[in-house]
Amino acid sequence: MPTVRWLQRSVAAWLAGTATGLGAAGPDAAAGEPQRVDAAGMMNDLMTGRGNIGGPFLLTDQRGQPAGPAQWRGKIVLLYFGYMSCPDACPTDLAAIGAAIHLLGPLGSEVQPVFITLDPARDKPELIGRYAEAFHPRFAALSGSEAQTKKVATAYKVYFEKVPVRGTNQYSIDHTSFTYVLDAQGSFAGFFPPGTSGARMAERVRAMLSPR
Repeated sequence: MPTVRWLQRSVAAWLAGTATGLGAAGPDAAAGEPQRVDAAGMMNDLMTGRGNIGGPFLLTDQRGQPAGPAQWRGKIVLLYFGYMSCPDACPTDLAAIGAAIHLLGPLGSEVQPVFITLDPARDKPELIGRYAEAFHPRFAALSGSEAQTKKVATAYKVYFEKVPVRGTNQYSIDHTSFTYVLDAQGSFAGFFPPGTSGARMAERVRAMLSPR
């Protein structure tokens, strides 16, 4: 699939310039080297398409309704994993998703933006709904139990880890920060690396929509 190949080339070039691709957890957060190696391995699996990536899931949206790829059939899905307290990577990438949909104009109605929290203990449904909708009003904001979250994240090769913040009883989360693309059938179609602009996302999504 040309779109997937382009995305793989794009992230390969990006990975050459960074060791981890982890969303910044905060200035006081630190993770050990073994975890970083695990993260790099999961990113390599994602980039090379090793094994199955993605698949059906069912979580709960901000309105308390079950939601997953089956509900978004017929649309291109831009899927992002993160958490509300994320200081930089999450808001940057979520803003880019919102901008991409805006730049697509009428075609934007054929794109479903989705945010899945990696921090269900703190990110309650009503809170993540308001958070995600601030980036685009059509965002579906999903959460589940810790076990459900881990299962979906693992299926998409998302690495995340709670990291204690020194001097407090709080934690932040180190996590990989890709924007996943699902096709109109709900299947994994590719991904954008962290920091991809809304204009670039719109360009590639438009190419997926145009033959339809």
